[in-house]
Amino acid sequence: MKKIIALFALMASSLSYAAGGGIHLDEHKTDLSDTASLQRGAQTFMNYCMGCHSLEHGRYNRVAKDLDIPEALMQENLNFAGKRFGELMTIAMRTEDSKKWFGATPPDLTLVTRVRGGDGDWLYTYLRSFYEDKSRPWGVNNAAFKDVGMPHVLAGLQGMQKKGCAPVSTGFDSLTGTEIMVDSCELAEPKEVLYLAEEGQLSPKEYDNLVYDLVNFLVYMAEPIALERQRLGWWVLLFLVIFLIPVYLLNKEYWKDIH
Repeated sequence: MKKIIALFALMASSLSYAAGGGIHLDEHKTDLSDTASLQRGAQTFMNYCMGCHSLEHGRYNRVAKDLDIPEALMQENLNFAGKRFGELMTIAMRTEDSKKWFGATPPDLTLVTRVRGGDGDWLYTYLRSFYEDKSRPWGVNNAAFKDVGMPHVLAGLQGMQKKGCAPVSTGFDSLTGTEIMVDSCELAEPKEVLYLAEEGQLSPKEYDNLVYDLVNFLVYMAEPIALERQRLGWWVLLFLVIFLIPVYLLNKEYWKDIH
């Protein structure tokens, strides 16, 4: 019994870790039917992430086919490793070099959204939660992943956030319709928040959209057949409902003489 209880405790802690622990996760609202979003996400990943992170369980030709990207366009603009069209999406960086530069090998990201709770919420929150921390080797930390070892590669686009006291909205004034702003450290439950201290190339809304597309693409990579699975699932359920009728009649015929 003790072993069973320990096993359930371990599973619970693993699920909590995957989902992001006790932090608040922003909802991603994944839409795998939005091909344009997936294309933009693929572009962002190839340009900003694939220098360190591979997608070694995916192939260029499969991604191109699913995302309606012509082969020539894929090879010229999204395949910087010079791989053949049907090859796996691995990277050239050697494991020993990555350990020396980063302290640990950057993980493959093919299944990152499934590892982190099965959807894109954790990753969407993580990529928007970097903040300045001069005590860290790369000068940044992350509210969703304490003491993160990864540099903020999208800092040029987002800008630099800081963590501290800042104005936060507590609702709207019913008379004037204006938003009520209060210093976060003067709330009933004081807290430090992330705020943009240095602007980047994109506005906050544009950056959120870029991260949304990137996470959308990585959710797709974790299960490229997700939409097809969902489509077939409805047909399977319909078949089972129809099949239930002859099964019921057959069962009734079989038992009629006994009862």
